[in-house]
Amino acid sequence: MKVVSFLPAATQMMYEMGLESYLHGITFECPTVAHSLPKIVRCIFEGKNYSSAEIDQIFSSYKRQGKSLYWVEQELLEQIEADIIFTQDICEVCNIDTECTSAAVAKLSKQPQLVPLSPNNLNDVFDAAYTIGKVLGEETKALNYLASQKAIIDDILQQLRVHGAPLKRVMLMEWIEPIYNCGHWIPFQIAQAGGVDMLSNPAGDSIVTDWQKIVKYDPEILVIAPCGFSKERTLEELFLLTEKPEWKQLLAVRNKQVFVADFDMFTQPSVGTLVQGIQALSCMFHPEIFKPNQALQQRFFNLFEQSLVGV
Repeated sequence: MKVVSFLPAATQMMYEMGLESYLHGITFECPTVAHSLPKIVRCIFEGKNYSSAEIDQIFSSYKRQGKSLYWVEQELLEQIEADIIFTQDICEVCNIDTECTSAAVAKLSKQPQLVPLSPNNLNDVFDAAYTIGKVLGEETKALNYLASQKAIIDDILQQLRVHGAPLKRVMLMEWIEPIYNCGHWIPFQIAQAGGVDMLSNPAGDSIVTDWQKIVKYDPEILVIAPCGFSKERTLEELFLLTEKPEWKQLLAVRNKQVFVADFDMFTQPSVGTLVQGIQALSCMFHPEIFKPNQALQQRFFNLFEQSLVGV
């Protein structure tokens, strides 16, 4: 059975479940471990270093014109003769959507099965992993994978209960310019780690959030993880926040509880990366209980532990 993944999270989960032998094509955004495979989906942002504001402007312009940010390498897709294509309908910026995929598939000599994976909350992400396993006839691998990941979450929740850890008032930013709150499964990640984000939109789209609303909310802990940005890339645009007049008055800033994190622990909905995100958040929220292992230490940092001026 030949699979083409138009969704980086699906590619990631296939590798995590040991199902990578089914993969025959990926997107340009898929994990580097898969980069030897043909890249079927390309994007106008590929290889570019646009600012947050430029990305937002380009997307808005394309959306007004009814154009897609993505395109399919049609000849490569035809050559693969895929049986299954995994795709999504969550975000037009992050990944190619099912509508665009359907248009490309309609031109193929062999018609593959389109399997959309469009989770809204954390449980949906777990269900998406099971769907991948079921479609490939590998339910046992999927169930073992999910059990191992749920055990990690259960242990975190148990430690929070044992220590009577209080909920922390949190905000996680999905974008900097303009500022977006967090949505879909991320508020559930925050809850599993011992926090609450009252500015978030659980199981729904992230939305532009006014700075003054954030100032009034005054989070105890601020997590900055723009979609598609590594923590190093985020630092390049941090001045957009630190130069705001009320920045230094925020409780999170005064208490030095501002964190920068790699995006894929939050906005890439593979079970393994999201569970890693929950682990990272638990270390940010409750460092008296949780300590990051060596791998996790590379995925986020406290802004005030960096040699930055003016934060």
